[in-house]
Amino acid sequence: MLNFTAVGQFGGKRSITKGIRFIAVDRLADLSAQQCRVNRCATISKRMTSLNEFFAVNKELALFIYGLGFFILGFAIVLQVQQSSRLELARSLRWLAAFGITHAFNEWGELFIPFQMDHLPEVAVKLLFAMQLVLLAVSFALLFQFGISVLRPFTRQNWLNWVPLLLLLLWTLVSFFILFPLATDHRDWYRTVIALARYFIGFPGGLLAAYGLRYHALRRIKPLNVPAIFSNLQIAGILLGVYAFLGGFIPPPVGFFPGNLLNSQTFEQAIGIPVITFRTAISLIIAFYMIRSLEIFTLETQRKVEELEQGQIINAEQERLARELHDGAIQKVYTAGLLVESASRMAESTGELGTRLERAKVVLNDAIADLRHNLAELHHSEVLSAGESLEQWLRKLAEDPHYNTLVNISLDLNLPDEKALSPTRERHVFAIVSEAMSNIVRHANASNVNIQARDLGEKMRLLITDDGAGLDSKAKPGYGLRNMRDRSRLLNGELRFSEPASKGTTVTLEIPWMD
Repeated sequence: MLNFTAVGQFGGKRSITKGIRFIAVDRLADLSAQQCRVNRCATISKRMTSLNEFFAVNKELALFIYGLGFFILGFAIVLQVQQSSRLELARSLRWLAAFGITHAFNEWGELFIPFQMDHLPEVAVKLLFAMQLVLLAVSFALLFQFGISVLRPFTRQNWLNWVPLLLLLLWTLVSFFILFPLATDHRDWYRTVIALARYFIGFPGGLLAAYGLRYHALRRIKPLNVPAIFSNLQIAGILLGVYAFLGGFIPPPVGFFPGNLLNSQTFEQAIGIPVITFRTAISLIIAFYMIRSLEIFTLETQRKVEELEQGQIINAEQERLARELHDGAIQKVYTAGLLVESASRMAESTGELGTRLERAKVVLNDAIADLRHNLAELHHSEVLSAGESLEQWLRKLAEDPHYNTLVNISLDLNLPDEKALSPTRERHVFAIVSEAMSNIVRHANASNVNIQARDLGEKMRLLITDDGAGLDSKAKPGYGLRNMRDRSRLLNGELRFSEPASKGTTVTLEIPWMD
């Protein structure tokens, strides 16, 4: 019956044999597919094991690079950000710099403390671990404070400034005065304390820093028309948000929610890569984009220099107009007034001609008064305050942010109180010093400037010395240097410059106290 059925189905013995061959081939294909899946799974498992072994072997390297990324971030901010910057971001970045440096030392503590365990007493090792825990909490509090600081210009909630400190104090109280005396296993206590710091300080602090940086960039940096810097700050803000999750929401394994479900161990089991690897990558990328964003302070300095250059151009133009008014228009109008006055004496005072000449004389006198007023307005920027001595003005110049944010200015003044220059001579000295300082800022690439003033009896000596590149012997003197020499001649003085080949430049001005 079976044979018949088989014969009927396959059409003979040859058909039966062929059908059996097909079935065998299908089964072999199924077995081969199953074997491939088993081999593939074995390969993937082997690769995962190799990957885990790789990260386990290089955990110390990852910790070192992790800390190095944040340390470079903090150190770069300390070097680049100027205290005198007018940008509100500069005052906030000091908190981010402090976070980067303290967090780096915390991570390096996890790397180096185990190396010292065999060489230090147990008490010292426990103290080092406690210091590491405190550094972790303090670093997160500093990140929290950074977020508050960048939002301060847009909110009046002053009580927010106290939140990071209160959270830090609360964490310290709970960790060392409540949980530590109750702990039976110090390893569990250690992991619990880390989890509390990450949950209640690191996670909200990172989120606030991310939001605050992006919002500050949108409101304060974008209007400055620096799209590249704005984009870098926006990306850095997003990365801080990612770090808030990786660094603040994934603690070591603990026995309470959510750390019993989502922790560094379950994260590695699910992803196959330790969370420290992602934190390391994020720290390096944050440092990269934040350091690129610090170019805004270089741009701010360049704009200050441009303002100085524009001011010098305006002052030079004002000086040219003032000279033309004084030497040209005023003298001509004054001469015309004298001619009209002489003509009025020759004419009859009661006649029509005499009346018209008197009116012309009044108009000319008014014109002279207007020209002198305009001349005074052109010199207004050069006039010292009422009762202000030259020494007081030099001290004010040393404190002027247009200069002292670009170079360090030191003063060495020895001028007697009983001697003073006339207002006109003071204006000329003012212009010479201003031109010299402008040249230093614009061309010398100097770091330090020293201004000396000495009483030489009948004369006064003024020296302005910088440590810049010095004068170029091939450069042609421009309007500024010619203006300085012209003013020194008007002062009946002598103006000298140091040799072009020397390092730095010294401008020496010697003038008599009296005209």
